[in-house]
Amino acid sequence: MNKLRVDKWLWAARFFKTRGVALEAIKGGKVSLNGIKPKPSKTLQAGDKLKITQAHRKVEITVLLISDKRGNFETAQALFQLDSELLNQKSPPADMALAGYRERGMGRPTKRDRRKIIGFNFTES
Repeated sequence: MNKLRVDKWLWAARFFKTRGVALEAIKGGKVSLNGIKPKPSKTLQAGDKLKITQAHRKVEITVLLISDKRGNFETAQALFQLDSELLNQKSPPADMALAGYRERGMGRPTKRDRRKIIGFNFTES
């Protein structure tokens, strides 16, 4: 196999969970192939450079192998070479509270917390 659609390869290389999500990322301009914004049906071949922007990271990779089979993590790692990776680990700004953000453990108890509370044996003295 010499060439493959970009969306299929991104799914097989485990960058996206489904082909549909990969398709939406390509249409949304989150993927760049050799410096241009490709269509999902654009063919990919070994040696191509990809820039992928996800919510939690930005990566630049070089395609080494072409495969349309989605395998385990080790198989997916063999398909590409990671050139650079920039993780987005920023803490949210203070004004995010207005948008619905809250720290873990703050606010109402979770379902798990409620089960723990109910699990206590309250005995009368």
